[in-house]
Amino acid sequence: MNAGSRNVLVLSASQTLMLSAVVLSMTLAGILGAMLAPSKGLATLPIAAMVVGTAVASLPASLLMRRLGRRAGFMIGAALGVAGSAMAAAALAYHAFAWFVLGHLMIGAYQGFANYYRFAAAEAAGPGAASRAISWVIFGGVLAAFVGPQVAVWGRDWVPQHAFLGSYLAQAGLAVVALALLTRLELPRPVSTAQETPRSLGRIVAQPALRAAVVGAAVGYAVMIMAMTATPLAMLGCGFDTGDVKPVIQWHVFGMFAPSFFTGRLIARFGAPRVMQAGFVLLIGHVAIASAGVEYLHFLSALVLLGVGWNFAFVGGTALLTQTYRASEQTKVQALNEGVVFGLVALGSLGAGWLYDRFGWAMLNLAALPLLVMALAWTISAGRRRPEPLTTG
Repeated sequence: MNAGSRNVLVLSASQTLMLSAVVLSMTLAGILGAMLAPSKGLATLPIAAMVVGTAVASLPASLLMRRLGRRAGFMIGAALGVAGSAMAAAALAYHAFAWFVLGHLMIGAYQGFANYYRFAAAEAAGPGAASRAISWVIFGGVLAAFVGPQVAVWGRDWVPQHAFLGSYLAQAGLAVVALALLTRLELPRPVSTAQETPRSLGRIVAQPALRAAVVGAAVGYAVMIMAMTATPLAMLGCGFDTGDVKPVIQWHVFGMFAPSFFTGRLIARFGAPRVMQAGFVLLIGHVAIASAGVEYLHFLSALVLLGVGWNFAFVGGTALLTQTYRASEQTKVQALNEGVVFGLVALGSLGAGWLYDRFGWAMLNLAALPLLVMALAWTISAGRRRPEPLTTG
């Protein structure tokens, strides 16, 4: 196995561990937040804090990795995951909602660093195999669909009188394993060639393809996180129990990551804009099913479509983004992308609890429809234009 393939494998495994931790929090944080929070409207605040942590960490993570290298940056992120999980566990022991929120903020920062795994994989694989490397890293989330919720249930009764405290201790263990695995990375620091002249950020952002990549990924991710965050609350509110929530979240996350096995090939054949467009159509299908009823199959089928639609929009957006910048520009463009994407995702997660509490499940999903139509139109327009050549000068 050559160095590039080994790095992609390590990054994929690290992605599995990180996303298992994130899915565990997504499964439990809303329910536990409702138990700890002073009001029901704040139940999803821990999840929102996790997404805010991802957004806030994006720029510092990029700058740190430019200075210290990818491996050191990724290890710092995993250490934040260990600390955040331990704080969330302590919060459950002491019934401290503020600590619980802060712990999830740190877990989100872990994800903020780890979101650069896909870019590191593209750099390791080279331009010809970048889209497949991105897909393989994101494909690492398939196991997370089952590991995260299972660990949540497995650790529920570890600590008597403190339900799910053991789940967060196990989450810390996942981050420790990731930290050890990341020591095996052998990635060079990003450098630019002497002949390459970076363009101004304004000129880079002026590219329709870049704007479509960033906006499309941001809208797809924000819509997904808003619906996913509210799903456990909506199902419990409709009379289902936590045992019913677990498989819905599992199959949703499976739908998010399983398509990555072939998304790279679809992008290579049809182009990133068309794959993104298919994603937005699937996300609109989620809205139609979710707003049509509240039976178990409505939740299950809608959440599977939500996951697959997210995959096409996000993987397609990432692949399209890598076609819009030079090596000398990658740090600022990747940081801009992560900041915009996870800034909008943070707004979606922050609004999820309030929208559900105020307007209900159906209206929460219908509120996403204008954004999805806009993103679909934008990617159609961008797909009809030729990208700017990335020649130097």
